[in-house]
Amino acid sequence: MMADETDKTNDGETAAAGATPGNGKSPQLSILTQYVKDLSFESPGAPLTLRQRDKAPAINININVNANPMSETDYDVVLTLNATAKDDDKVLFNVELIYGGVFRVDGFPKEHTLPVVFIECPRMLFPFARQIVAECTRNGGFPPLMIDPVDFARMFQQRMAEEQARQKVETTN
Repeated sequence: MMADETDKTNDGETAAAGATPGNGKSPQLSILTQYVKDLSFESPGAPLTLRQRDKAPAINININVNANPMSETDYDVVLTLNATAKDDDKVLFNVELIYGGVFRVDGFPKEHTLPVVFIECPRMLFPFARQIVAECTRNGGFPPLMIDPVDFARMFQQRMAEEQARQKVETTN
């Protein structure tokens, strides 16, 4: 016997299998807009620091994700990327990008909204931010900095663990 691939929702409409039964809507995640909020590139020793090197510079990369609700379904998600390249103690370049997107997150169960906002939304923004950083460093006279893919799920889990630990400390004080 074949399984039926559709369900009847509360209002009688037919929904695809896998739709969220709680609210009768199919989960939807869409990007409404993307934007550069801030972009800064500094090469304090140029042009002397643009010469060929015997060894690769030390590069430190920090990535942070923040989100703010704009309405019941819309969220402003912001990626902050900082990258600094040093040769010994000399800064070769420093690039900072604050890149955001407004997302519509609708039809997801309430307990899935935070993971969608902090994992899936930055995952969708990251390739664009990565390209901006690469072009910025290339335009600054350096080889393009291609940031490795980021595990936003792990970042989210670490953030949640830190938040739980902080709440535990606050409740015991």
